[in-house]
Amino acid sequence: MKKIELLAPAGDINCLKAAIQAGADAVYIGGYGYSARSYANNFSNEEIIEAINYAHPYGVKIFVAVNTLIYENEVETFLNYIDFLHKNNVDAIIIQDLGMLDLIRKTYPNLEIHASTQMHIHNIEGVKFLSNLGVKRVVLARETSIETIKNIIENTNTDIEVFCHGALCVSYSGQCLMSSLIGGRSANRGACVGCCRLEYDLIDENNKKYNTNKYLLSMKDLCTIEKIGQLIESGVTSLKIEGRMKRIEYIYQVVSIYRKAIDNYYKYKDSKITKEDITNLYKIYNRKFTNGFLFNEQNENIVNQIRPNHQGIKVGTVCKIEKNNIYIKLLDKINRLDGIRILNKKEDSGTIVEKMFVNNKSVEMANKNQIIKIKLDSKVDVNDIVVKTTDIEQINRIHECLKNKTRKVDIKIKAILKINKPIILEIEDEKNKIKVESNYLVEEAKTNETTKENIEQQLTKIGNTIYKCKEIKIDKDNNIFVSIKELNEIRRNAIEKLNEIRNYKIEYKKEKYTIEVPDFKKEKNINYLYDNELQIKEKGHDIYLINNSKNYITKVPRVNEKYKNYNNRLLIGEIGSLEYYKNREIYTDFSFNVVNSYTVAFLHSIGVKQITLSYELDFEQTKNIIDNYHTRYKKHPNLETIIFGREEMMITKFNLIKNMKKNIKYYLKDKYKNKFILKEENGLMTIYNYKCRDNRKLAHNYFQIGINNLRFNLNLQEEIDDFYH
Repeated sequence: MKKIELLAPAGDINCLKAAIQAGADAVYIGGYGYSARSYANNFSNEEIIEAINYAHPYGVKIFVAVNTLIYENEVETFLNYIDFLHKNNVDAIIIQDLGMLDLIRKTYPNLEIHASTQMHIHNIEGVKFLSNLGVKRVVLARETSIETIKNIIENTNTDIEVFCHGALCVSYSGQCLMSSLIGGRSANRGACVGCCRLEYDLIDENNKKYNTNKYLLSMKDLCTIEKIGQLIESGVTSLKIEGRMKRIEYIYQVVSIYRKAIDNYYKYKDSKITKEDITNLYKIYNRKFTNGFLFNEQNENIVNQIRPNHQGIKVGTVCKIEKNNIYIKLLDKINRLDGIRILNKKEDSGTIVEKMFVNNKSVEMANKNQIIKIKLDSKVDVNDIVVKTTDIEQINRIHECLKNKTRKVDIKIKAILKINKPIILEIEDEKNKIKVESNYLVEEAKTNETTKENIEQQLTKIGNTIYKCKEIKIDKDNNIFVSIKELNEIRRNAIEKLNEIRNYKIEYKKEKYTIEVPDFKKEKNINYLYDNELQIKEKGHDIYLINNSKNYITKVPRVNEKYKNYNNRLLIGEIGSLEYYKNREIYTDFSFNVVNSYTVAFLHSIGVKQITLSYELDFEQTKNIIDNYHTRYKKHPNLETIIFGREEMMITKFNLIKNMKKNIKYYLKDKYKNKFILKEENGLMTIYNYKCRDNRKLAHNYFQIGINNLRFNLNLQEEIDDFYH
């Protein structure tokens, strides 16, 4: 069994070095553009080159995330960036945009492509479809269960990557438009502002409130450290830690603990994770931990609705308040410069413990059961819980490890020294073997013989390199002399040659992008989406129905663990459906996130008859797509734009209304009193926008620029009311 890869995040060059020193097998990073973590520090082009040159000698791969949607006017710059990455030996790129995937695989056939979790791949059909396109690895949706993952691995030849630790999105990734449509910052463009971490109330149509806690959509953090054995045995290729926004100490701590667990499991069939390891994970960052939908956790074990931030570990309770001084009865050790937060019903208070007193004596450290006094101006109450959010001992320990740079590559050395012949030096690592010869000929000793110990001492002086000599063999004649200078020189030459091999080159290859697309006639169609046949009022148009009817176009769910067979035309919402329904007449829905002409061309080239554009496009961007399509392909596309209805902002496996009465309408209400419609569909929860999209005044303009189809969504009663009143 090939050893599972541990894939670490890095938001900057220092985090990357920390991840590597902690034991990562690969690191994923982002540049200044096209990365789904645009608020991370990210890497300049020069830093990407530095990262690759630092990582490759250690045997560590570098993957660059270019996993945002690419708008029409960005394609040329984007492709130049991909060209730069390929020329500089990046091991793989991580992609969301289907059109860019097609463009890159045809332009750069030697560049390895990984499908981002933003592609919303959650079933075997989606994996097979991408595998047929040449995708080497698929990062599965975080909602995918371990049973489904095993089935995918057993029945495909594609590398599978899964998240094992870190923040979770409540929505299926790539399927969340909440940040984009509310705040103008698109998650599909790396600018998510975390709407799911905000306060909401769950209410019904009569304004009855059902929640006591406020953070209804805030997910716990994923932690699978105690499930490492199951993940390894599943056959997964790579375990991915989330965290390109996290600080250097987090990266080092989390990676090192997962490294320990993986290595121990292969050695002992037991991860040998200790209580201290678990505590260290909690200390460095947690929103409380969950095994996630990966291990079939239920609703109540997925979210932390009390607080959306770092929970730390409990260290005490407030036992007394005296003016601006508070007294804390400790449940655990605390040090000066630790960070703490006091959890209050009205508002939490956080501080760094600059000074603390025990029995009015200033102390650097206090133990369990002692009472400390600190100064704090914030409002707190007796019995408030105190949590430690920064452990200064932990932080200092991590920095000490980083300073020592303990990671080394094991090598074996063999030296052959025969009189009147060149020195031969062979060095072997885990997969390479190099051989160098000196220009110098070994001499017979006239006075002092060069001993075996002398030779070993000089050849193993590699402490300032990334290597550690695991074994050395000396084959020498008796009574030889070799100068220290010659031994040092051949050692340096050998190490340089090994470095050169380990800092490998990936063959750069560039070809011409070509594609065959059909030509559609220009039309002016009006289409309607309804929930069921009883809603239909507008006749003589293409009608999509969410509930299947053989007389109309069926809207297939965009989450499918098992597909249904239909006998009519289909409106599909996810990539697996392209594979399962490939011999049917299919249209693609807004959830394919089509924002450029290359994606339009790709979908038409594989037989998609009609393509609905993304909600995230404005009129000018839509026109730009059509104009460029005409220019590049000399054909007309068959496109649809949704101009009326409540947008589906999020779809989630977490379901607030799963056990609620079915004949009542439910809403999420935000602090501005906006009410987002909640709807349960196929056991999943869909969140609709609080306001209606209404671009009816642009209908003529859309037809003028070449849109063939305008759609009105009337599947909700609120939409019907807005439309007719």
